[in-house]
Amino acid sequence: MMATTHAAVGLLLATPVALVAPELAIPAAVGGLAGGLFPDLDLFVGTHRKTLHYPAYYWLLAVPAVAVAGLAPSALTVAGALFLLAAAVHSVSDVFGAGLETRPWEATSERAVYLHPQSRWLRPRRVIRYDGAPEDLATAAVLAVPGLLLFDSRIRLVVAVGLVVSAVYVAVRKRLPESVLEWLQ
Repeated sequence: MMATTHAAVGLLLATPVALVAPELAIPAAVGGLAGGLFPDLDLFVGTHRKTLHYPAYYWLLAVPAVAVAGLAPSALTVAGALFLLAAAVHSVSDVFGAGLETRPWEATSERAVYLHPQSRWLRPRRVIRYDGAPEDLATAAVLAVPGLLLFDSRIRLVVAVGLVVSAVYVAVRKRLPESVLEWLQ
């Protein structure tokens, strides 16, 4: 899935906070958005979907963090809980996308996300055929609706920009592998 889809999931996870404790909506949104994006930073540092993706371990931190935020809500505890929760959901949800191949629409990889406790790769389920597929954009758009409705103009702007970036990415996704190869030559 696209990073923006994961960010939309993180924002969706923050919506109950916006409804119950509006004064903590912004920290919740920022934590959810950042946590939704964070695991994909391993595109730049290490092995993608292994170095910063922890489909089992994030939960060990997220569950107590959510409990702490519930018992002692503050900007810091809420943002931290949403960050960890969104990172956990991101890491698990990559299983529902494609594998790690350059052209994921060809479905040649059986590596979706690394499961550290078992020292093995989980296989892709391809519910969303590949990052940047039309259904990926549709998923991001649907998941973004509550964020567009419940949060203030700053968060709405971030969501709108994310959706525009997503639409452009979807439009050029299948041409990217060839374009990168041409650029490198």
